[in-house]
Parts: sequence; C-alpha cells; structure tokens
Amino acid sequence: MNWKTEWKPLFWIIVVFTGCFFLPVEAPRVQGAIMESLHLVKWYAREHVLLCLVPAFFIAGAVAVFVSQQAVMKYLGPKANKALAYGVAAVSGTILAVCSCTILPLFAGIYRMGAGLGPACAFLYSGPAINILAIVLTARILGPEMGIARAVGAILFAVIIGLAMHFFFRHEEAEKAAAALAMGDDDDGRPLWQTSLYFASMVGILVFANWGRTDDPTGLWHDIYAAKWWITSLFSIALAMMLATWFKLGFTRIIIAGLPAALMASLQPQHPALAFTFGVIGLSVLSNLKTSRDGEMGRWFDESWDFAKKILPLLLIGVLIAGVLLGRPGHEGLIPSEWVASLVGGNSLFANLFASVFGAFMYFATLTEVPILQGLMGAGMGKGPALALLLAGPALSLPNMLVIRSVMGTKKTIVFVALVMVMATISGLIYGAVF
Repeated sequence: MNWKTEWKPLFWIIVVFTGCFFLPVEAPRVQGAIMESLHLVKWYAREHVLLCLVPAFFIAGAVAVFVSQQAVMKYLGPKANKALAYGVAAVSGTILAVCSCTILPLFAGIYRMGAGLGPACAFLYSGPAINILAIVLTARILGPEMGIARAVGAILFAVIIGLAMHFFFRHEEAEKAAAALAMGDDDDGRPLWQTSLYFASMVGILVFANWGRTDDPTGLWHDIYAAKWWITSLFSIALAMMLATWFKLGFTRIIIAGLPAALMASLQPQHPALAFTFGVIGLSVLSNLKTSRDGEMGRWFDESWDFAKKILPLLLIGVLIAGVLLGRPGHEGLIPSEWVASLVGGNSLFANLFASVFGAFMYFATLTEVPILQGLMGAGMGKGPALALLLAGPALSLPNMLVIRSVMGTKKTIVFVALVMVMATISGLIYGAVF
C-alpha cells in the first residue's frame, strides 16, 4: 500500500467514524435540532417548492428556450450598456418579490444564456433584497429610518456588488465579450411583444401566488392578498390563451389539460395549492405530448426539468443543514438563540460582522426577517447589526450558497458572499453610529 496516496482517505474515514461513534444523539438539544431540520424542510416543501420554485423553474426554462442568447448578451452581457444593465438588475426585486432560493433558477437561466457576471450578480442580490412589501413592513415595525436605510442600501448593494464582481473577474468577462462578438443573429421569428406578454403572465403567476398576508385588515396590500388567487387565475388563463394560439397547442387540448385544475378550484376552494398542482401537471403533460415533444414546448419542459433536478436537491440539503444549526424562526437548533442575541448588542465591528455572517447563513422566508429582528432587538440587538442582518440575510442563505456554487463556481461564490458580508458590516457600522 502506498501511504503517500492513501493517507487522505484514511484520515477522512477515521474522522467520519469517530464522529459517528461519539454522536451525541441522546442529548436533548441534538434531538431537538434534528427535529427542527425536519420541520423546516417540511415547511419549505409545503410553502416554497410548489408555489415559488416550480414557477421559477418554468420561467428559467423559458429563458433558455424563448430568449435568444444574443438578446441576453445585448442587454445584460459584458458589453451591454452599463446604466441599463445594472439599473434593470438592481430594481428587479420590486417586481419579483421572491426569496433567496426562488431567485436561483432565474439567475442560473440568464447567467447560462450569457448575461455578464456583474448584472447577473446584481440581479441575484436584488431579487430577494428589494421586496417592496418587506421594506414597507420594516419601516412600519422597525421604524421609517430602518426601512429607508434598507431600501437605499439594497439598491446600492446590488449595483456595487455587480460592479465589483465584474472588476474582480474582468479577464473572464472580456473573453465572454469577445465570444459574443463572434455570434450571429438568432431570431426565432416571434415578435418581441408576444415574448414579453408570455413572460409577464408567468411572472404574474409567480408573484401573486406568493403574495403574503399582512396584519392590516384593510388597505391595498390586504385587498390584493384577498384576491390573490383570482389574479393568479387570470394570469393562468392568459398563459393558456397564448399556448393555444401562439404555440399552436389548440384550445381543445388546453381545456382538457386545465379542466382538472378548474374542477379542483371549485371543489376545494379552501386549498388553492391543489388546483395549482393540477395546473402544473396539466402543463407538464401538454409539453410531453407526441405532437409537442420535439418542438418548443418539449424543449421548454426539458430545460425546466434540467434546472429542477440540478437545483432542488441542493436546496433541500441546505435547508436541512440550516435547520440543524439554526432551527426555525421562534425555535432553536444546535446554536442557542441567546448566544446570537448576546453577540449582536451594541455597534462594534464584531457585532456587525457576526450579524452579517449569521444572516447570510440562516434561511429567511419572505417577510419573516422583520419579526425575527423585532425579537432580537427586544433582546438587546443594536440598530447597526440589525441593518447588517437585513442587508445580508434575505439575499443569502446556506441553501442559496450551495446552488450559486454549482452555477458559477467556488471562487466566484466566495467573492460574492464575502462582498455581501463586508458591505453589510460596513453599512451596519455607519448606520449604528448615526442612529
């Protein structure tokens, strides 16, 4: 046996065996942490996979099939107009209002199609960070100055992080730009307005199916929440009309495929997710019919499925690990919540850095970061660390990092995460000193 080559496998076997041998499964905290991870992944599967990720997978697949690579390069590529590319990417969250995991298929789609690293990273950060409802909720619960600081900081972060990523990897971006110049025109023959309406219908389904509840019994946000499924249905009908006409699927097949969803909506109106599920099944069947399998619909489903099988397992693994370490909101994992509260008091460099790191690794569903911060601030968390967590937390999470690494590699992921943490820390220090 050659020990020079075999000592590494032996070392890891010993480490894993020792960990298993002394695994403290009888400790109440360990048992609780394991249960928390299972509760968290169950909640994630129920609340985010079907309504958030599945529409995002279909949108990402549509980007790969129906948007030409030349169009992506023109508007978001390394040689695109910087003001337009970064401006659009930096405010995308106001439209999407998604969490750090739902943005991933969309980011992977535009990045794989040739979007520049800078605009793609600006989009990746801004998607979950610039959520209008979350910013309004922050201002109402944590104070208007915190809400304004979060909104301004998130927009600036998106642009600065994108520009920094482009600068650090400018040589690779230059090669991508050179390759783009060698590409010819690729026109699929469909008018831009048709493609735009097609994507608008899917984005509408994603946004309104996930519209969050507010505590106010009246007002615009509450009214939209009360009508969210009616609005989602209208967008679904619009998509069905486009598939029947522009994609030549025919009204008969569309009606047959959508009938189970319509029946479920009328028979089980208190469980709209069931109707949504049957709608997804109907769309999937339509995409795999013999007459559509080799065309655009078949390629659309294949691309969407490719994103799903690459991204979803990493997300679920990441959620399980996050649940073991940090638990769910209001519950504890291996890391006690009082430890966290004790480390984020005041406005020291360490407190802001710890808040940034903690926020970056913890999974926050949309809008949950505000009540969590309210509890931490009640336990003594400083205003600076609170803002640092708000700027790092919603845009990143451990599951999010695992997927980002699979899309753009380890080096770029480390730089992206480090930029978010460092900028959040500096912002927290400045905000804490002022307020």
